[in-house]
Amino acid sequence: MPTLLLDLKFAFRQLRKSPGFTATAVLMLAFGIGATTAIFSIVEGVLLRPLPFPESNRLVVLADRLQGADVGGNNEAGVTVPDIRAYTRDTHSFARLGGYQFAGFELSGNGDPAQVNAARMSGGVLPALGVAPLFGRVFTQQEDDQSQAVVVLSYSTWQSRFHGDPKVLGTKILLDRKPYLVIGVMPRNFEFPLASGHLNRTELWVPMSFRPDELTSTAAANWSYHMVGRLKPGVTASQAQSDAERVAQDIMRNYPAFMASLHISSVVRPLQEETIEQARPLVRTLFFAVAIVLLIACANLAGLLLVRAIRRQREVAVRLALGARASALLRQAILESLILSVLGGLLGIVLAGVALNVGKNLLPESLPRIDEISLNWVVVSFALLLAIVTGFICGLAPAFAALRTSVNETLKEGGRSGSTGGGHARLRSALVIAEIAIALILLTASGLLLRSFEKMRSVDLGFQTEHIATAAYSLPQKQYATQPAVDAFNKELLLRLRQAPGAQAVGLTSFLPDSGNNNNQAFVPEGYVPRKGENMSLATVGGVIGDYFNAMKIPLLRGRFFTEADNADAQLVVIVNRKLAEHYWPHQDPLGKRLRIGTPEMQTPWLTIVGEIADMKLDSPDAETKEQYYVTVDQSEKTVGSLATPTDLNGNGGYIVLRSGLPPEQMENVLRATARSIDPQLALTQVQTMQQSVSDTEAPRRFNTAIITGFAIAAVLLAVLGIYSVIAFSVASRVQEMAIRMALGSQRSGIIQLVLVSGTKLAVMGCGIGLVGAAAASSLLRSLLFRVSPFDPVVLVLAAIAVLLLALAASALPASRAASIDPMQALRGE
Repeated sequence: MPTLLLDLKFAFRQLRKSPGFTATAVLMLAFGIGATTAIFSIVEGVLLRPLPFPESNRLVVLADRLQGADVGGNNEAGVTVPDIRAYTRDTHSFARLGGYQFAGFELSGNGDPAQVNAARMSGGVLPALGVAPLFGRVFTQQEDDQSQAVVVLSYSTWQSRFHGDPKVLGTKILLDRKPYLVIGVMPRNFEFPLASGHLNRTELWVPMSFRPDELTSTAAANWSYHMVGRLKPGVTASQAQSDAERVAQDIMRNYPAFMASLHISSVVRPLQEETIEQARPLVRTLFFAVAIVLLIACANLAGLLLVRAIRRQREVAVRLALGARASALLRQAILESLILSVLGGLLGIVLAGVALNVGKNLLPESLPRIDEISLNWVVVSFALLLAIVTGFICGLAPAFAALRTSVNETLKEGGRSGSTGGGHARLRSALVIAEIAIALILLTASGLLLRSFEKMRSVDLGFQTEHIATAAYSLPQKQYATQPAVDAFNKELLLRLRQAPGAQAVGLTSFLPDSGNNNNQAFVPEGYVPRKGENMSLATVGGVIGDYFNAMKIPLLRGRFFTEADNADAQLVVIVNRKLAEHYWPHQDPLGKRLRIGTPEMQTPWLTIVGEIADMKLDSPDAETKEQYYVTVDQSEKTVGSLATPTDLNGNGGYIVLRSGLPPEQMENVLRATARSIDPQLALTQVQTMQQSVSDTEAPRRFNTAIITGFAIAAVLLAVLGIYSVIAFSVASRVQEMAIRMALGSQRSGIIQLVLVSGTKLAVMGCGIGLVGAAAASSLLRSLLFRVSPFDPVVLVLAAIAVLLLALAASALPASRAASIDPMQALRGE
């Protein structure tokens, strides 16, 4: 121990003698370790950390997979109301099991009315999750069955709406203007469903309490619900799936006649997997990118330590000549490296903390569990361990290189400058080649993502985003309980918006393009004979009111748009997009063709196609275009024929679309003011321009591109620094050689060429290896690219040229210094 303390004091003393070297090494490592720590905190918070529920490994989701239906994603369709009842009642593998559905309510009765995200849950969900409320209680299955109007608040809602009042229990709030009794408040960190991003967090929970319209035979084909359960001890997910599959067979036997052709299979998988599956490719790519930056930083540190070791050769030779043991010198060299890396690691942790505080709100909404990302003890321990490992590895090569010093030859040289040993030179060159290769891999990835983003931005959305303001609305069922009441509101809203200053066109729609809508509706195209094994016909259906298509400036390819004459008493009509028309009536005019909603067994009326519109992007611009058809809300009830029920309401929620010549801010104010002038309590949500809406869908790819590009720039700069340091040291150690060359008649241009060729050789070898590495790493990027090949020759060539030019630029300054050597002074100095 005393020896170690002495070695530490000596190491600190040596580093204090070289403040420039020490600061450069610490800052370089702080950047690399800080960036790696920040990204690892995302990896740990999103992918590695168990879900915030007791024994979360026993939590699973249960869903139906519809055979012969392509519903996107992993083809899981959710569950239906009969499913929830049957799985809850008849399965034996779950300790607790329940169903839930995302919902939205107008919250009033305490402060200004606001639209809030909520979840309807059956009585088994919260007990399955196993989290006790902060105070109060959760609702029971009996309260769910009896349709009791009770509500459990989230911690954030309790704080923001009720100012943390502990007497909130027993008070009543209005949800869609119906009184609900507050019975509990959940803990601060409780979140369920585990929605992605910051914007969709659930603010309160109410009993599922199925409505009469959800218990009809028609509702048996509504797969908009979800289930979560806790496995019994010792039961595996595969065993639970077999158990659920048995129940699924019973469910199908009880299907109504119009669902006879549908077949389902059960899927049971861990809730953790369900939560992180979409985020995994992005997080892995980020960690790969930041690891590359750290590798380059480590290579630079090793290069700096190697140069330092070469400059201290005479000191090492003297110490060895005086009897110092090689192990002591090795220990001191590694200690110096460890001190640098630990200091860099501590500073990196501080930088990572700053980066997370500043950048957490910039993370894409596609990431789940964002609020759980933090610098906890796991992340800090990782950073410190990374610093120690980095210091140890980076110090080994320079330490052994120093021990290979020849005592006799070094002392005989007497400190004269000259070319250093070939082994040292080769090691420095190898480090620089590795840096260039690694930087080129990241630069290529950045170029591919930039090209993908450019391709995405050039996609034709099928509508024009300029001069459009949008807002979401939902009419409370208590006040708007009948279709005439809903129709009266919509009619008055359109009338007043048309009269607003600058208004050009206004319409209402059940969903907006670029909103990520995944509303898949089965339909039957007249005269179409499906191929053997072909999936059932599914399309996204939208209900519209007013002049929606003109407000969005959606191109009309054939026929006409809806008019006021297309009411409930007129012929049932439909407008389809080009993709649907080309699929079912290829190379034909679709006008006059017919389709009907539902499956072949359903008795629904035919709808006549009166218009064909251009394809619109319903998800992000880089997502696949979906088949779509649109109906008027006035005819919606008749389009489902005998499947309609007296409790159906159409047009009681959706989106307002206003095209106007006014500035966007004024348009948004017009929407709010007009809605409040009709219903003072109605709260609009997602009030924004269409350009903002589209920009939000581009955010994940924009984030990917920006952060990978940032890492690529950092990696290239570090690699350029590595080239500069190696060439500069090489020139400094070859002053005598350069002087002799010039004394013997070599031109200064020849000296510059000699140095530039040396740097170019390193860059060319690094680029060659880097291009091979970029090809090998392409599989990591494939899922993040859009209409760009991972082997895009333009990107590969441009990235290599950029690195070569930067390498030349990095070699230019040392070359200029070499050419400015005065031969007489240099030789006299020797």
